[in-house]
Amino acid sequence: MIRSNEHHKTESLPTIPNKNICVPIGSILAVQYFYEKLNFCDIFSKHKSKGLDLNSLVIGLLSYKLTDNFSIKEAGKWLNQKEILDILNLESFHERVLYRTLELLGRNKEEILCDILDSLFSTYGFEETNINLDWTSIVLHGTKANLGKFGYSRDHKPDKL
Repeated sequence: MIRSNEHHKTESLPTIPNKNICVPIGSILAVQYFYEKLNFCDIFSKHKSKGLDLNSLVIGLLSYKLTDNFSIKEAGKWLNQKEILDILNLESFHERVLYRTLELLGRNKEEILCDILDSLFSTYGFEETNINLDWTSIVLHGTKANLGKFGYSRDHKPDKL
């Protein structure tokens, strides 16, 4: 029993630096869960057959966007951590792979969006309605547009005006 006149000092143990890595496994597991539930593997895998697994790259990019959401260059650094590569069953890769992945997805966006909508509607029984896409960020490269002088490269690439 503690007496009222006794004072107890709470002490914390000293912090000892180590090489432990903290990986945000929750966002990766959530993306993997819904990726499987909505059958995204079939939706994306038909667009790429060679090189790194497109599904693993998409899962990685989605997980990164839910975790940090900075530039693609930073996404490449995040995804190339040994622990993340192990979780996604990927080999180390150059950030250019992510740019090519996004280009591939962009070229096939209409089909991908239709397939995702079909999957959402069939899984959750949504009523079909009009859909409006809101692109809150637009990327343009070039020197002809007057508004271009106000922009900047999120990846800090001086060659991209």
